[in-house]
Amino acid sequence: MTLAQVEATARAAHTGQTDKAGRPYAEHLQAVAEGVRARGGDEEQIAAAWLHDAVEDDALSAQWLREAALSSRTKDIVLAVTKRAGESPEAYAERILATPGALLVKESDLAHNADPVRLGVLDAANRERLTEKYARMRALLGLVG
Repeated sequence: MTLAQVEATARAAHTGQTDKAGRPYAEHLQAVAEGVRARGGDEEQIAAAWLHDAVEDDALSAQWLREAALSSRTKDIVLAVTKRAGESPEAYAERILATPGALLVKESDLAHNADPVRLGVLDAANRERLTEKYARMRALLGLVG
């Protein structure tokens, strides 16, 4: 798949979904993909950024991912950043760190999730909870500063 095809697939898969602030979910996917590109990511990582929440959110199935015309590295990154039910944050972080290319995608995801402008529209309790959650994951991943 080309990056344009991956983008179109991701946008279609998340049609009708919104983020915690009520914005179209595709805006988050685009921001993560642009963040990966800005951080020097390659096309496989950018493709994974577009798809990073697709399996986790049941927008696309794991079978779709297995059968998709994507590189094995892209598929590995998507699976690495896909949270699993009952998984500890530590185990999740370990999988990301063990998968080549996944850390950059997760770093971009966390950066957009923790954007003060984006969090600013949430109520104080959710803003504080999410800020702490994202800071903890950054620490587990060794992303300081």
